[in-house]
Amino acid sequence: MDNQDKKSILISFGGNLRQLRLAKGLTQEQLANELGVEISQISRIERGVINTSITTLYAISKALEIDVSEFFVFDAN
Repeated sequence: MDNQDKKSILISFGGNLRQLRLAKGLTQEQLANELGVEISQISRIERGVINTSITTLYAISKALEIDVSEFFVFDAN
């Protein structure tokens, strides 16, 4: 997997996080407070700027009350 593929996955993942967060009616600030992280961390994840840890991913899924797999449903295009 090359760097472009990795970047594409991070961007798709971040977009899914944003959609799922908004569907739950949460702001980045509210989610960050729930997780005990900086708002900027949520923003960077959603923009695909940074990769996140498995433990943070798990915490996000619990905060949003969704299954972790929902973050990985990417558009086939």
